[in-house]
Amino acid sequence: MESNQNAIWDRCLEFIRDNVSIQAYKTWFEPIKPVQLQNDILTIEVPSQFFYEWLEEHYIKLLKMVVKKELGPKGSLEYSIVMDNSTDKAEAPYTIKLPTSNSRATKNPAVTPPYDMQRETKDIPNPFIIPGIKKVKVNSNLVPGNSFDNFVEGDCNRLARSAGYAVAENPGKTSFNPLFLYSPTGLGKTHLAQAIGIQVKNNYPDKTVLYVHSNQFLQQFIEATRNNNQNDFIHFYQMVDVLIMDDVHHLAGKEKTLDIFFQIFNYLHQKEKQIIITSDIPPVELTGFSNRLLSRFKWGLAADLQVPDLETRIAIIGKKIYNEGIEIPRDVVEYLAYSITNNVRELEGALISIIAQSSLNRKEINIDLAKQIIDKYVKSTNREISIEYIQKIVCEFFQLPLDVINSRTRKREVVQARQLAMYFSKKHTKSSLATIGKQCGNKDHATVLHAVKTINNLAETDKKFRNNLNDLDKKIKLT
Repeated sequence: MESNQNAIWDRCLEFIRDNVSIQAYKTWFEPIKPVQLQNDILTIEVPSQFFYEWLEEHYIKLLKMVVKKELGPKGSLEYSIVMDNSTDKAEAPYTIKLPTSNSRATKNPAVTPPYDMQRETKDIPNPFIIPGIKKVKVNSNLVPGNSFDNFVEGDCNRLARSAGYAVAENPGKTSFNPLFLYSPTGLGKTHLAQAIGIQVKNNYPDKTVLYVHSNQFLQQFIEATRNNNQNDFIHFYQMVDVLIMDDVHHLAGKEKTLDIFFQIFNYLHQKEKQIIITSDIPPVELTGFSNRLLSRFKWGLAADLQVPDLETRIAIIGKKIYNEGIEIPRDVVEYLAYSITNNVRELEGALISIIAQSSLNRKEINIDLAKQIIDKYVKSTNREISIEYIQKIVCEFFQLPLDVINSRTRKREVVQARQLAMYFSKKHTKSSLATIGKQCGNKDHATVLHAVKTINNLAETDKKFRNNLNDLDKKIKLT
Protein backbone atom coordinates (compact mmCIF):
# COMPACT_ATOMS: atom_id res chain seq x y z
CA MET A 1 0.00 0.00 0.00
CA GLU A 2 2.89 2.34 0.78
CA SER A 3 4.34 1.95 -2.71
CA ASN A 4 0.86 2.55 -4.12
CA GLN A 5 0.42 5.87 -2.28
CA ASN A 6 3.91 6.94 -3.34
CA ALA A 7 3.18 6.06 -6.96
CA ILE A 8 -0.12 7.98 -6.88
CA TRP A 9 1.53 11.04 -5.33
CA ASP A 10 4.42 10.90 -7.83
CA ARG A 11 1.91 11.05 -10.69
CA CYS A 12 0.15 13.93 -8.94
CA LEU A 13 3.46 15.79 -8.67
CA GLU A 14 4.14 15.33 -12.39
CA PHE A 15 0.88 17.11 -13.18
CA ILE A 16 1.40 19.80 -10.53
CA ARG A 17 4.96 20.51 -11.75
CA ASP A 18 3.56 21.45 -15.17
CA ASN A 19 0.98 23.84 -13.69
CA VAL A 20 2.92 25.92 -11.15
CA SER A 21 6.18 27.85 -11.19
CA ILE A 22 9.42 26.06 -10.31
CA GLN A 23 9.84 28.15 -7.16
CA ALA A 24 6.28 27.42 -5.99
CA TYR A 25 6.76 23.71 -6.68
CA LYS A 26 9.98 23.53 -4.65
CA THR A 27 8.54 25.59 -1.80
CA TRP A 28 5.05 24.12 -1.42
CA PHE A 29 5.02 20.65 -3.00
CA GLU A 30 8.45 19.05 -2.65
CA PRO A 31 8.22 19.00 1.21
CA ILE A 32 4.92 17.07 1.11
CA LYS A 33 5.04 13.35 1.95
CA PRO A 34 2.31 10.83 1.09
CA VAL A 35 1.54 8.80 4.22
CA GLN A 36 -1.58 6.76 3.46
CA LEU A 37 -4.02 5.74 0.73
CA GLN A 38 -7.24 4.21 2.02
CA ASN A 39 -10.82 4.19 0.72
CA ASP A 40 -9.90 6.62 -2.08
CA ILE A 41 -8.56 9.10 0.50
CA LEU A 42 -4.96 10.18 -0.02
CA THR A 43 -3.35 11.47 3.17
CA ILE A 44 -0.40 13.82 2.75
CA GLU A 45 1.88 15.09 5.52
CA VAL A 46 2.67 18.81 5.60
CA PRO A 47 5.26 20.37 7.91
CA SER A 48 3.11 22.99 9.69
CA GLN A 49 -0.31 24.56 10.19
CA PHE A 50 0.77 27.57 8.13
CA PHE A 51 1.79 25.25 5.29
CA TYR A 52 -1.66 23.63 5.37
CA GLU A 53 -3.45 27.00 5.34
CA TRP A 54 -1.36 28.25 2.41
CA LEU A 55 -2.15 25.16 0.33
CA GLU A 56 -5.84 25.50 1.15
CA GLU A 57 -5.87 29.18 0.19
CA HIS A 58 -3.80 29.04 -3.01
CA TYR A 59 -3.65 25.49 -4.40
CA ILE A 60 -6.68 23.56 -3.17
CA LYS A 61 -8.44 23.61 -6.56
CA LEU A 62 -5.34 22.18 -8.25
CA LEU A 63 -4.88 19.55 -5.53
CA LYS A 64 -8.48 18.40 -5.66
CA MET A 65 -8.41 18.19 -9.43
CA VAL A 66 -5.24 16.10 -9.61
CA VAL A 67 -6.36 13.76 -6.81
CA LYS A 68 -9.68 13.10 -8.58
CA LYS A 69 -7.74 12.63 -11.82
CA GLU A 70 -5.67 9.87 -10.24
CA LEU A 71 -8.22 8.27 -7.87
CA GLY A 72 -11.48 8.86 -9.71
CA PRO A 73 -14.52 11.05 -8.86
CA LYS A 74 -14.67 9.75 -5.27
CA GLY A 75 -11.03 10.56 -4.62
CA SER A 76 -10.38 13.04 -1.83
CA LEU A 77 -7.50 14.59 0.10
CA GLU A 78 -6.65 14.62 3.79
CA TYR A 79 -3.84 16.43 5.59
CA SER A 80 -1.61 15.10 8.34
CA ILE A 81 -0.20 18.26 9.92
CA VAL A 82 3.00 18.15 11.95
CA MET A 83 2.43 20.08 15.18
CA ASP A 84 5.16 21.20 17.57
CA ASN A 85 3.97 23.34 20.46
CA SER A 86 6.45 22.08 22.99
CA THR A 87 9.47 23.95 24.31
CA ASP A 88 11.06 20.65 25.34
CA LYS A 89 13.32 19.63 22.47
CA ALA A 90 13.32 16.05 23.67
CA GLU A 91 9.57 15.79 23.11
CA ALA A 92 8.78 14.64 19.60
CA PRO A 93 6.27 16.62 17.52
CA TYR A 94 2.86 15.07 16.89
CA THR A 95 0.47 15.19 13.96
CA ILE A 96 -3.24 15.92 13.56
CA LYS A 97 -5.45 14.99 10.63
CA LEU A 98 -7.72 17.48 8.88
CA PRO A 99 -9.87 17.23 5.74
CA THR A 100 -9.82 19.85 3.02
CA SER A 101 -11.95 22.98 3.54
CA ASN A 102 -14.00 25.16 1.19
CA SER A 103 -12.64 28.61 1.99
CA ARG A 104 -12.08 29.56 -1.64
CA ALA A 105 -15.35 28.05 -2.81
CA THR A 106 -17.37 30.52 -0.76
CA LYS A 107 -15.97 33.61 -2.48
CA ASN A 108 -18.03 35.35 -5.16
CA PRO A 109 -16.59 37.20 -8.14
CA ALA A 110 -17.34 40.90 -8.56
CA VAL A 111 -20.80 41.35 -10.07
CA THR A 112 -21.54 43.42 -13.16
CA PRO A 113 -25.08 44.81 -12.90
CA PRO A 114 -27.42 44.09 -15.85
CA TYR A 115 -27.66 46.97 -18.33
CA ASP A 116 -31.18 47.98 -17.32
CA MET A 117 -30.08 48.32 -13.71
CA GLN A 118 -27.07 50.54 -14.30
CA ARG A 119 -27.26 54.19 -13.27
CA GLU A 120 -25.25 57.05 -14.74
CA THR A 121 -25.23 58.97 -11.48
CA LYS A 122 -24.25 56.37 -8.93
CA ASP A 123 -23.48 52.70 -8.36
CA ILE A 124 -25.99 50.31 -6.87
CA PRO A 125 -25.25 50.17 -3.14
CA ASN A 126 -24.41 46.84 -1.58
CA PRO A 127 -26.44 46.47 1.63
CA PHE A 128 -23.77 44.14 3.03
CA ILE A 129 -20.92 46.67 2.96
CA ILE A 130 -20.23 50.25 3.95
CA PRO A 131 -21.70 52.71 1.39
CA GLY A 132 -19.23 54.38 -0.92
CA ILE A 133 -17.36 51.37 -2.33
CA LYS A 134 -17.47 51.64 -6.10
CA LYS A 135 -17.47 48.00 -7.20
CA VAL A 136 -20.44 45.83 -6.36
CA LYS A 137 -18.85 42.95 -4.47
CA VAL A 138 -21.09 40.35 -2.91
CA ASN A 139 -19.88 38.42 0.12
CA SER A 140 -21.57 35.04 -0.07
CA ASN A 141 -21.82 34.81 3.76
CA LEU A 142 -21.20 31.06 3.39
CA VAL A 143 -19.26 29.24 6.11
CA PRO A 144 -16.66 26.87 4.56
CA GLY A 145 -17.30 24.17 7.15
CA ASN A 146 -20.99 23.90 6.17
CA SER A 147 -20.28 21.72 3.16
CA PHE A 148 -21.89 18.51 1.91
CA ASP A 149 -18.75 16.68 3.02
CA ASN A 150 -19.54 17.66 6.61
CA PHE A 151 -23.29 17.04 6.35
CA VAL A 152 -24.12 13.57 7.68
CA GLU A 153 -26.88 11.87 5.71
CA GLY A 154 -29.47 9.66 7.42
CA ASP A 155 -33.08 8.59 7.09
CA CYS A 156 -34.01 11.82 8.88
CA ASN A 157 -32.73 14.10 6.09
CA ARG A 158 -32.23 11.96 2.99
CA LEU A 159 -34.95 13.57 0.86
CA ALA A 160 -33.87 17.10 1.72
CA ARG A 161 -30.19 16.29 1.16
CA SER A 162 -30.83 14.58 -2.20
CA ALA A 163 -32.97 17.47 -3.41
CA GLY A 164 -30.36 19.96 -2.24
CA TYR A 165 -27.58 18.17 -4.10
CA ALA A 166 -29.70 18.07 -7.26
CA VAL A 167 -30.23 21.82 -6.96
CA ALA A 168 -26.49 22.40 -6.51
CA GLU A 169 -25.72 20.42 -9.66
CA ASN A 170 -28.19 22.41 -11.79
CA PRO A 171 -29.31 25.57 -9.94
CA GLY A 172 -32.50 27.18 -11.20
CA LYS A 173 -33.09 24.48 -13.80
CA THR A 174 -34.75 21.76 -11.69
CA SER A 175 -38.35 21.53 -10.53
CA PHE A 176 -37.08 22.21 -6.98
CA ASN A 177 -37.32 25.98 -7.30
CA PRO A 178 -37.88 27.24 -4.74
CA LEU A 179 -36.45 24.59 -2.43
CA PHE A 180 -38.18 25.04 0.92
CA LEU A 181 -36.37 23.34 3.83
CA TYR A 182 -38.12 23.17 7.20
CA SER A 183 -37.51 21.59 10.60
CA PRO A 184 -37.46 22.51 14.29
CA THR A 185 -34.39 24.48 15.30
CA GLY A 186 -31.04 22.74 15.54
CA LEU A 187 -31.57 19.91 13.03
CA GLY A 188 -29.30 21.16 10.23
CA LYS A 189 -31.42 23.10 7.75
CA THR A 190 -29.02 26.09 7.76
CA HIS A 191 -26.07 23.74 7.26
CA LEU A 192 -27.81 22.04 4.34
CA ALA A 193 -28.84 25.35 2.75
CA GLN A 194 -25.25 26.62 2.96
CA ALA A 195 -23.92 23.27 1.68
CA ILE A 196 -26.00 23.79 -1.47
CA GLY A 197 -24.49 27.26 -1.89
CA ILE A 198 -20.94 25.94 -1.42
CA GLN A 199 -21.51 23.13 -3.92
CA VAL A 200 -22.90 25.62 -6.45
CA LYS A 201 -19.70 27.64 -6.04
CA ASN A 202 -17.63 24.47 -6.54
CA ASN A 203 -19.53 23.60 -9.72
CA TYR A 204 -20.04 27.14 -11.05
CA PRO A 205 -17.39 29.53 -9.64
CA ASP A 206 -18.76 32.45 -11.69
CA LYS A 207 -22.24 32.28 -10.19
CA THR A 208 -23.10 34.70 -7.39
CA VAL A 209 -24.43 32.91 -4.31
CA LEU A 210 -25.84 34.88 -1.39
CA TYR A 211 -26.89 33.59 2.02
CA VAL A 212 -28.90 36.04 4.13
CA HIS A 213 -30.81 35.60 7.36
CA SER A 214 -34.33 37.06 7.29
CA ASN A 215 -33.54 39.42 10.18
CA GLN A 216 -30.59 40.82 8.24
CA PHE A 217 -32.77 41.22 5.16
CA LEU A 218 -35.33 43.09 7.27
CA GLN A 219 -32.74 45.48 8.73
CA GLN A 220 -31.30 46.17 5.27
CA PHE A 221 -34.77 47.02 3.96
CA ILE A 222 -35.41 49.38 6.88
CA GLU A 223 -32.10 51.13 6.14
CA ALA A 224 -32.91 51.33 2.43
CA THR A 225 -36.31 52.86 3.23
CA ARG A 226 -34.70 55.39 5.56
CA ASN A 227 -32.24 56.39 2.81
CA ASN A 228 -34.91 56.40 0.10
CA ASN A 229 -33.12 53.83 -2.10
CA GLN A 230 -35.52 50.87 -2.09
CA ASN A 231 -35.08 50.38 -5.84
CA ASP A 232 -31.33 50.01 -5.43
CA PHE A 233 -31.95 47.50 -2.67
CA ILE A 234 -34.18 45.43 -4.97
CA HIS A 235 -31.71 45.69 -7.86
CA PHE A 236 -28.88 44.41 -5.69
CA TYR A 237 -30.77 41.21 -4.84
CA GLN A 238 -31.83 40.79 -8.46
CA MET A 239 -28.15 40.37 -9.41
CA VAL A 240 -27.87 37.17 -7.38
CA ASP A 241 -27.84 33.74 -9.08
CA VAL A 242 -28.64 31.70 -5.96
CA LEU A 243 -30.47 33.35 -3.06
CA ILE A 244 -30.60 31.53 0.29
CA MET A 245 -33.12 33.08 2.69
CA ASP A 246 -32.77 31.59 6.17
CA ASP A 247 -35.56 31.48 8.78
CA VAL A 248 -38.14 33.18 6.59
CA HIS A 249 -40.79 32.76 9.32
CA HIS A 250 -39.24 35.77 11.10
CA LEU A 251 -40.72 37.98 8.34
CA ALA A 252 -44.30 37.07 9.33
CA GLY A 253 -46.47 40.18 9.51
CA LYS A 254 -43.79 42.48 7.99
CA GLU A 255 -46.01 43.46 5.05
CA LYS A 256 -43.76 46.00 3.32
CA THR A 257 -40.68 43.79 3.64
CA LEU A 258 -42.64 40.83 2.30
CA ASP A 259 -43.84 42.93 -0.67
CA ILE A 260 -40.21 43.65 -1.55
CA PHE A 261 -39.27 39.99 -1.09
CA PHE A 262 -42.19 39.07 -3.37
CA GLN A 263 -40.78 41.31 -6.12
CA ILE A 264 -37.29 39.85 -5.72
CA PHE A 265 -38.68 36.30 -5.66
CA ASN A 266 -40.68 36.83 -8.85
CA TYR A 267 -37.76 38.36 -10.73
CA LEU A 268 -35.29 35.64 -9.76
CA HIS A 269 -37.74 32.84 -10.51
CA GLN A 270 -38.60 34.26 -13.93
CA LYS A 271 -34.89 34.51 -14.74
CA GLU A 272 -34.42 30.85 -13.65
CA LYS A 273 -32.29 31.83 -10.68
CA GLN A 274 -32.33 29.43 -7.73
CA ILE A 275 -34.16 30.30 -4.51
CA ILE A 276 -33.64 28.36 -1.28
CA ILE A 277 -35.77 29.10 1.78
CA THR A 278 -35.58 27.70 5.30
CA SER A 279 -38.17 27.84 8.04
CA ASP A 280 -39.02 26.28 11.41
CA ILE A 281 -42.43 25.26 10.03
CA PRO A 282 -43.76 24.07 6.63
CA PRO A 283 -45.35 26.55 4.18
CA VAL A 284 -48.86 25.37 5.01
CA GLU A 285 -48.42 26.42 8.66
CA LEU A 286 -46.95 29.87 7.98
CA THR A 287 -49.09 32.78 9.14
CA GLY A 288 -48.63 36.48 8.49
CA PHE A 289 -47.76 35.91 4.81
CA SER A 290 -49.90 36.87 1.82
CA ASN A 291 -51.54 34.06 -0.15
CA ARG A 292 -49.67 35.03 -3.31
CA LEU A 293 -46.31 34.56 -1.56
CA LEU A 294 -47.34 31.32 0.16
CA SER A 295 -48.47 29.91 -3.20
CA ARG A 296 -45.01 30.65 -4.62
CA PHE A 297 -43.35 28.88 -1.71
CA LYS A 298 -45.27 25.78 -2.83
CA TRP A 299 -44.13 25.98 -6.47
CA GLY A 300 -41.07 23.85 -5.88
CA LEU A 301 -40.34 21.25 -3.22
CA ALA A 302 -40.90 21.48 0.54
CA ALA A 303 -38.62 18.99 2.32
CA ASP A 304 -38.34 18.46 6.06
CA LEU A 305 -35.41 17.45 8.25
CA GLN A 306 -36.40 15.21 11.16
CA VAL A 307 -34.79 14.27 14.47
CA PRO A 308 -31.76 12.04 13.70
CA ASP A 309 -31.77 8.43 14.86
CA LEU A 310 -29.04 6.95 17.05
CA GLU A 311 -26.79 5.83 14.18
CA THR A 312 -26.96 9.25 12.55
CA ARG A 313 -26.17 11.00 15.84
CA ILE A 314 -23.11 8.78 16.33
CA ALA A 315 -22.04 9.53 12.75
CA ILE A 316 -22.47 13.28 13.35
CA ILE A 317 -20.20 13.11 16.40
CA GLY A 318 -17.70 11.01 14.45
CA LYS A 319 -17.58 13.56 11.64
CA LYS A 320 -17.13 16.41 14.11
CA ILE A 321 -14.20 14.82 15.96
CA TYR A 322 -12.63 13.85 12.63
CA ASN A 323 -12.75 17.46 11.51
CA GLU A 324 -11.27 18.55 14.85
CA GLY A 325 -8.38 16.14 14.32
CA ILE A 326 -8.84 14.36 17.67
CA GLU A 327 -9.78 10.94 18.98
CA ILE A 328 -12.51 10.25 21.57
CA PRO A 329 -13.30 6.89 23.20
CA ARG A 330 -16.25 5.02 21.74
CA ASP A 331 -18.13 4.92 25.05
CA VAL A 332 -18.01 8.73 25.28
CA VAL A 333 -19.35 9.07 21.73
CA GLU A 334 -22.20 6.67 22.51
CA TYR A 335 -23.00 8.40 25.81
CA LEU A 336 -23.34 11.73 24.00
CA ALA A 337 -25.50 10.21 21.27
CA TYR A 338 -27.80 8.53 23.80
CA SER A 339 -28.02 11.60 26.05
CA ILE A 340 -28.89 14.30 23.50
CA THR A 341 -31.51 13.11 21.06
CA ASN A 342 -33.52 16.04 19.70
CA ASN A 343 -31.06 18.74 18.69
CA VAL A 344 -27.90 18.39 16.58
CA ARG A 345 -26.71 21.85 17.59
CA GLU A 346 -26.86 20.92 21.28
CA LEU A 347 -25.11 17.63 20.51
CA GLU A 348 -22.22 19.44 18.83
CA GLY A 349 -22.16 22.08 21.58
CA ALA A 350 -21.78 19.43 24.28
CA LEU A 351 -18.97 17.79 22.29
CA ILE A 352 -17.14 21.12 21.95
CA SER A 353 -17.52 21.67 25.71
CA ILE A 354 -15.95 18.28 26.42
CA ILE A 355 -13.04 18.99 24.06
CA ALA A 356 -12.52 22.45 25.58
CA GLN A 357 -12.57 21.12 29.15
CA SER A 358 -10.08 18.43 28.23
CA SER A 359 -7.75 20.87 26.47
CA LEU A 360 -7.88 23.75 28.96
CA ASN A 361 -7.73 21.66 32.14
CA ARG A 362 -5.50 18.92 30.71
CA LYS A 363 -8.05 16.24 31.54
CA GLU A 364 -8.41 12.91 29.80
CA ILE A 365 -11.56 12.59 27.72
CA ASN A 366 -13.47 9.76 29.37
CA ILE A 367 -16.99 8.83 30.38
CA ASP A 368 -16.69 10.62 33.75
CA LEU A 369 -15.78 13.91 32.07
CA ALA A 370 -18.60 13.43 29.57
CA LYS A 371 -21.16 12.88 32.35
CA GLN A 372 -19.87 15.96 34.18
CA ILE A 373 -20.27 18.14 31.08
CA ILE A 374 -23.67 16.71 30.16
CA ASP A 375 -24.98 17.30 33.68
CA LYS A 376 -23.65 20.85 33.73
CA TYR A 377 -24.45 22.07 30.22
CA VAL A 378 -27.31 19.95 28.95
CA LYS A 379 -29.72 19.28 31.83
CA SER A 380 -30.91 22.87 31.56
CA THR A 381 -32.26 22.02 28.09
CA ASN A 382 -34.82 19.59 29.58
CA ARG A 383 -32.99 16.51 28.33
CA GLU A 384 -35.16 13.40 28.44
CA ILE A 385 -34.17 9.77 28.80
CA SER A 386 -34.60 8.12 25.40
CA ILE A 387 -35.97 4.68 24.54
CA GLU A 388 -32.67 3.92 22.81
CA TYR A 389 -30.68 4.69 25.95
CA ILE A 390 -32.95 2.49 28.06
CA GLN A 391 -32.44 -0.38 25.60
CA LYS A 392 -28.67 0.11 25.85
CA ILE A 393 -28.67 -0.03 29.67
CA VAL A 394 -30.91 -3.11 29.72
CA CYS A 395 -28.81 -4.97 27.13
CA GLU A 396 -25.59 -4.15 28.96
CA PHE A 397 -27.13 -5.44 32.22
CA PHE A 398 -28.02 -8.79 30.60
CA GLN A 399 -24.83 -8.81 28.45
CA LEU A 400 -26.85 -8.96 25.24
CA PRO A 401 -26.04 -7.34 21.87
CA LEU A 402 -28.10 -4.18 21.39
CA ASP A 403 -29.68 -5.32 18.11
CA VAL A 404 -31.07 -8.55 19.61
CA ILE A 405 -33.73 -6.66 21.60
CA ASN A 406 -35.46 -5.73 18.34
CA SER A 407 -35.11 -9.18 16.75
CA ARG A 408 -37.86 -11.81 16.46
CA THR A 409 -36.19 -14.31 18.76
CA ARG A 410 -38.30 -15.76 21.58
CA LYS A 411 -35.42 -16.72 23.85
CA ARG A 412 -36.41 -16.18 27.46
CA GLU A 413 -33.62 -13.72 28.35
CA VAL A 414 -34.27 -11.64 25.21
CA VAL A 415 -38.04 -11.54 25.80
CA GLN A 416 -37.49 -10.39 29.38
CA ALA A 417 -34.97 -7.72 28.30
CA ARG A 418 -37.48 -6.45 25.74
CA GLN A 419 -40.23 -6.34 28.36
CA LEU A 420 -37.97 -4.44 30.74
CA ALA A 421 -37.13 -1.93 28.00
CA MET A 422 -40.86 -1.41 27.42
CA TYR A 423 -41.52 -1.08 31.15
CA PHE A 424 -38.82 1.56 31.71
CA SER A 425 -39.73 3.39 28.49
CA LYS A 426 -43.27 3.82 29.76
CA LYS A 427 -41.98 4.91 33.16
CA HIS A 428 -39.23 7.33 32.10
CA THR A 429 -40.29 8.72 28.72
CA LYS A 430 -43.26 10.63 27.36
CA SER A 431 -43.52 8.34 24.34
CA SER A 432 -46.87 6.79 23.46
CA LEU A 433 -47.43 3.04 23.87
CA ALA A 434 -47.47 2.70 20.07
CA THR A 435 -44.10 4.46 19.76
CA ILE A 436 -42.56 2.33 22.52
CA GLY A 437 -43.82 -0.85 20.88
CA LYS A 438 -42.54 0.18 17.47
CA GLN A 439 -39.03 0.88 18.81
CA CYS A 440 -38.99 -2.32 20.91
CA GLY A 441 -39.25 -5.05 18.30
CA ASN A 442 -42.02 -3.45 16.21
CA LYS A 443 -44.72 -4.53 18.68
CA ASP A 444 -48.21 -3.05 19.19
CA HIS A 445 -49.47 -1.09 22.20
CA ALA A 446 -51.20 -4.16 23.68
CA THR A 447 -47.84 -5.95 23.87
CA VAL A 448 -46.40 -2.99 25.77
CA LEU A 449 -49.25 -3.08 28.30
CA HIS A 450 -48.74 -6.84 28.73
CA ALA A 451 -45.00 -6.29 29.29
CA VAL A 452 -45.64 -3.65 31.97
CA LYS A 453 -48.12 -5.93 33.75
CA THR A 454 -45.67 -8.86 33.60
CA ILE A 455 -42.81 -6.81 35.06
CA ASN A 456 -45.01 -5.51 37.90
CA ASN A 457 -46.12 -9.04 38.76
CA LEU A 458 -42.55 -10.36 38.80
CA ALA A 459 -41.41 -7.46 40.99
CA GLU A 460 -44.10 -8.33 43.55
CA THR A 461 -43.34 -12.08 43.68
CA ASP A 462 -39.59 -12.40 42.99
CA LYS A 463 -37.20 -10.64 45.41
CA LYS A 464 -34.10 -11.17 43.20
CA PHE A 465 -35.93 -9.80 40.19
CA ARG A 466 -37.11 -6.82 42.24
CA ASN A 467 -33.50 -6.06 43.25
CA ASN A 468 -32.37 -6.26 39.61
CA LEU A 469 -35.25 -3.98 38.64
CA ASN A 470 -34.17 -1.38 41.22
CA ASP A 471 -30.54 -1.59 40.06
CA LEU A 472 -31.59 -1.00 36.47
CA ASP A 473 -33.81 1.89 37.50
CA LYS A 474 -30.86 3.56 39.27
CA LYS A 475 -28.59 3.10 36.24
CA ILE A 476 -31.17 4.66 33.93
CA LYS A 477 -31.75 7.62 36.27
CA LEU A 478 -28.00 8.36 36.31
CA THR A 479 -28.08 9.48 32.67
